[in-house]
Amino acid sequence: MSTTGSVRTSSDREPSVSAAPRGLAWLYVIGGGAGFVAAFVLMLEKLAKLGNPAYVPTCTLNPVVSCGSVMDSPQASAFGFPNPLIGIGAFAVVVTVGVVLLSGFRAPRWFWLGMQAGTTFGVLFVHWLIYSSLYDIGALCPYCMVVWAVTIPIFWYTTLHNLTSGHFSSSGKPVALGLAHYHSLALVLWYLAIVALVLEAFWYYWSTLL
Repeated sequence: MSTTGSVRTSSDREPSVSAAPRGLAWLYVIGGGAGFVAAFVLMLEKLAKLGNPAYVPTCTLNPVVSCGSVMDSPQASAFGFPNPLIGIGAFAVVVTVGVVLLSGFRAPRWFWLGMQAGTTFGVLFVHWLIYSSLYDIGALCPYCMVVWAVTIPIFWYTTLHNLTSGHFSSSGKPVALGLAHYHSLALVLWYLAIVALVLEAFWYYWSTLL
């Protein structure tokens, strides 16, 4: 008896359900954990400053590296509450997803598209905060920079997984595979661009240290 049309092969299911690379799962656990700790500590610093306006955060080191200046800015509460609360919730989810994936969970397409939406929001929000820190606030927050550093690869490798797995469109897989081949180079250039912007924005201060 023919089973054509009644049984789907694994290749038929591939666009809908796929196993994540273990490297991506570990990135979620480690990167998400680092982001969670940074957001949590920053929230504690914010609470201390709310309780005592004269409190100087431990991450305020000089006129440029100054968490206090960042905390006092409107951008630090973009949605009406402290931004670290977003990080605490978001990174908790990322870590949980990483643990679940390491246990062998094969996530459906809708799950990965949800992760894509969340990480895209995260990386766009982070870059808005980077711009604000450099050109509006004029100060850097070390804990915030940890969040920047982990959000970018989480977004990047989530996007590459979705592209190479055909979760967006199977027609673009050859291009996606070529892009994935240079994944680390693209990430390094991304970081270097941010470092260059930081150096340029605060060169007036860095030059006094030379």
